[in-house]
Amino acid sequence: MSEPKPFLLDAGGAAKRHAPATARNRDAIADVLAEFLPQHGTVVEIASGTGEHAIHFAARFPDLVWQPSDHDPAGLASIRAWMDEAALSNILPPVLIDAMAANWPMTQADAILCINMIHISPWSATRGLMARAGELLPMGAPLYLYGPYIRDDVETAPSNRAFDASLKERNPGWGLRNLRDVAQLAQEVGLTLERIVEMPANNLSLIFRRT
Repeated sequence: MSEPKPFLLDAGGAAKRHAPATARNRDAIADVLAEFLPQHGTVVEIASGTGEHAIHFAARFPDLVWQPSDHDPAGLASIRAWMDEAALSNILPPVLIDAMAANWPMTQADAILCINMIHISPWSATRGLMARAGELLPMGAPLYLYGPYIRDDVETAPSNRAFDASLKERNPGWGLRNLRDVAQLAQEVGLTLERIVEMPANNLSLIFRRT
């Protein structure tokens, strides 16, 4: 079963939001991250949403500095609210980033994460994500993507087909992407798909590497 629709629910307070899927997938994602993230450095998360993933990962990996971001001011407010509650020293204030923008407010990243964005954004956002990752990541650094994808050699689960249809009804520019197309786009900017990890609920972890 694919991730539920990305609705944000009030978690108490004017700014703090909660995405129910986060509690279900964060530990599985963190277990994958533990295998390839650098021991030190700055991890940039694109489309942090509520901020719950960033807080969980910052606590799990205290030797890394976490830079959350979002394109929505309400998302930035929620991230700040979760940060204030967690009071972690290794997470930076969230920054406004539109994945499609030609420039992001940083010049380098030791790893980039993007969870559940590609299917709920236009293809131009994926293009921007890949282009900036190709510019910001040093040789050998990882880009991590998480979410549901279509694969040519694997039958798409009925729940994912239904999810894809519902996304396209809401916005014709959204929908599950073909992994082949995402990998090709990454290859064009010097990112190689190194590993595919099957995740719960018919999702995938994709690890790209700057080559």
